[in-house]
Amino acid sequence: MKRLKILISAYACEPQRGSEPGVGWNWVYHISRFHDVWAITRAENRHTIEASLRTQPLPNVHWIYANFPLLSSIFKRGGRGERFYYLLWQVIVYFKAKRLNQRIAFDVIHHVTLVNYWLPSFMAFLPVPFVWGPVGGGDTTPALFFALFSLRDRLFEYFRRAACKVAEISCIVRKVAASASAALATTPETACRLTKLGAMNVHLISQVALPESEIKWLAGLPRYQGNPFRILSLGNLLHWKGFDLAIKAFRDFLDGFPESEYWLIGEGPAKSHLTSLAEGLGIADKVMFWGFLPRREAWEQFAKCNLLIHPSLHDSGGWVCAEAMAGGLPVICLDLAGPALQVNEETGFKIKAENPDQVIRDISDALCTLAGDRALADAMGKEARRKVSIDASWKIKAERILKIYDSAIQEECIP
Repeated sequence: MKRLKILISAYACEPQRGSEPGVGWNWVYHISRFHDVWAITRAENRHTIEASLRTQPLPNVHWIYANFPLLSSIFKRGGRGERFYYLLWQVIVYFKAKRLNQRIAFDVIHHVTLVNYWLPSFMAFLPVPFVWGPVGGGDTTPALFFALFSLRDRLFEYFRRAACKVAEISCIVRKVAASASAALATTPETACRLTKLGAMNVHLISQVALPESEIKWLAGLPRYQGNPFRILSLGNLLHWKGFDLAIKAFRDFLDGFPESEYWLIGEGPAKSHLTSLAEGLGIADKVMFWGFLPRREAWEQFAKCNLLIHPSLHDSGGWVCAEAMAGGLPVICLDLAGPALQVNEETGFKIKAENPDQVIRDISDALCTLAGDRALADAMGKEARRKVSIDASWKIKAERILKIYDSAIQEECIP
């Protein structure tokens, strides 16, 4: 295989992290096993990257760090304004990439994070085959679920929808989509939006993957077989995560299985609402809020629980589903976006999202099924582990992206 010169744009990129920082790092790491990589990321990531490189060198990677120091402190304070700062960061990265390309002549440019289709990458405007993604952001909360939200949370959802609409009429976003040699979508909904924007070569690729070392570690966790029957949710406590639906379903489930427990790991602005909900339903003694736990410590809780509930209303990824499946847990999720690509009828339950009452009822029924048939739960957990090992490793993702690179270069060469 000819070694290519690949420029990767990874705003979020940190080792030993999940979510988008892990996406950026793992694309760089695994692509560099086959090709020479120049990786552009934020200067704020430099400390953690260089600390990791001291014990795990990446000799085929050239790191380029870029930021606006003053603007970073202004726009990213408390997480506010990060999307605007990201667009400004894209401007300086474009000029850095342009100068680099004049000197190096890249074979492919690949933008990997942030994974959001309505925040464009200006890398598409360079005269090099451009791979965009995987990108998400095309998924929205079904309208009938807005009634669950506070006024502030509804405004957030309306703004998010508006941003998508504005993006779809933006000449810049349309130009990026049309210029992409390959556009990678994390969900079918985003793939549809990319096609409407003019992307000609759209691939559906989940952004969720785990290193083989983590898959192996999670596979070593014992399956919980004891009592009480214990349910787990893990993630940031945000309004669109749907944990209020899970708590209400758990309340109904307790009528048949009163000794059960529901554990929630994570912190976030919805915590006070969720704790009040559990108290109001009279089940505060059955619902345990663990707060934030370090990643490995959170994974250790898989060995103390029977299944994972992840009722997110829009989620381009859903890493916790893959992590829990690798840990041997069946998963109950909504039949929406990223989690729906990971879970099938052999590894858990995908709940249709028609309206809140129906979701609560169907989650409760799924809990009753698994609590009443431990053999089924065990079989689903075993199949979940197998599915992750063959579908969700970074090694497999990298092999697929190499084929996309080859196709992008060949198409560019066709007169």
